[in-house]
Amino acid sequence: MTKFTKLFMLCTLSLYANEADVLNATSSCDANMNCSFNVTIKHNDTGWKHYVNKYEILSSSGAILGTRVLFHPHVNEQPFTRSISNVKVPKKIKSVVVRAYDSVHEYGGKEFTLELK
Repeated sequence: MTKFTKLFMLCTLSLYANEADVLNATSSCDANMNCSFNVTIKHNDTGWKHYVNKYEILSSSGAILGTRVLFHPHVNEQPFTRSISNVKVPKKIKSVVVRAYDSVHEYGGKEFTLELK
């Protein structure tokens, strides 16, 4: 296999097997800061061996406030939106970071910072 062929294959694979990007997130919080989030994620899921299998809601300091586990690939549904409810956010926190995790790359895609209202 030539160096060119190897490079071509690597580039082609990277087009289809990207890291998971959080495209958007919205929130709704009650007076006690029990919050619900709708999170939109884009990832080129290829099947059971490579898919987005969770996302997390984090404080700006990196503390995990909530985790939504995703139990199956979304090969034919991109981007996709999923919700998480009953996330208790400390009242002093004014914004959160949302990050996605895929079964191959783990973290590393685009994160989304959301101002809470």
